[in-house]
Amino acid sequence: MSRLLLLLKGLAAVVSAAELQQITSFGPNPTNVSFHLYVPDNVRSSAPLLVYPHWCHGTAQNAFDWKPYRPLADELGFITIYPSSPWVADHCWDVSSTQTLHHDAGGDSLGIASMVRWTLANYDVDADRVFVTGISSGAMMTNVLIGSYPELFAAGSSFAGNLTGYAGDGYAVWSNECATGQIDRTGQEWAELVHDAYPEYTGPRPKMQILHGLADDIINVTNYHNQIKLWSTILRTGDTPTSVEENTPQANWTKYEYGRRGLFEGFLAEGVDHNIPDQADEEIVPDEQRSPFLRPFVSKPLLPFGPDMTTDEMIAVSARKGKYRM
Repeated sequence: MSRLLLLLKGLAAVVSAAELQQITSFGPNPTNVSFHLYVPDNVRSSAPLLVYPHWCHGTAQNAFDWKPYRPLADELGFITIYPSSPWVADHCWDVSSTQTLHHDAGGDSLGIASMVRWTLANYDVDADRVFVTGISSGAMMTNVLIGSYPELFAAGSSFAGNLTGYAGDGYAVWSNECATGQIDRTGQEWAELVHDAYPEYTGPRPKMQILHGLADDIINVTNYHNQIKLWSTILRTGDTPTSVEENTPQANWTKYEYGRRGLFEGFLAEGVDHNIPDQADEEIVPDEQRSPFLRPFVSKPLLPFGPDMTTDEMIAVSARKGKYRM
């Protein structure tokens, strides 16, 4: 019996051999963001890549230990980047500096973009299936990355966050006006900030998903509505939902879809505060069979937009990676 137990322990060790590893040299990283990478033992060829920035007061190790992406990576064979914030006061992300809000200009966002580029160069990763998701401060960084580095990502998912464009006087500056919902702009005003983040970019834009609790007392729900205005403008879906599904994916949640091709969707959760739960049936999981949000863009070619096409015609064009050329 003792030999059998030893054998079983040995097999378990083999099954769970993969661990979070730290990469120390990976390209431009002006704010010294830490790069942690998880490559499962059963990593698939042309693997999808997920970026998961943690929440305030969290770390890469916390995100690795507490969230479901490690067992999902073991099951599905995708690679995960877990960045760790360099700001020791509260370990929030720099989503405020002019540098982080602009493409290749510096800040935490450049460090994370360098992680993505390094992983694409050093592993067999499908560059068309790179995703980013996060909660709270991680959701804010998700918005920044989707806005400032659209060429790197296929889709993003923001849980209880706010949108890119809240510039501050320095790195990782907390904006109480933003958090409490005192800042409100039009969709076009928000969209101009995203275009200014990377004015040379004319390529397709990533899909986007926003989830927020109506009882959030940390990041006011006004930030959800601002994200809706921003991304519906960027993706040209219009800010009126094309479909509304109550009690989806569970009781007291409502799902709003925008546009004809599943480019953009939002979820509002009644009675849910800042500790918004994961929604495994709806959120981004880097596998098209497990994530309904990712299915519309599988194997669809990118078609060029003609100069005389209307907005409706552009929205109707199928796009690779769920993106639409702007």
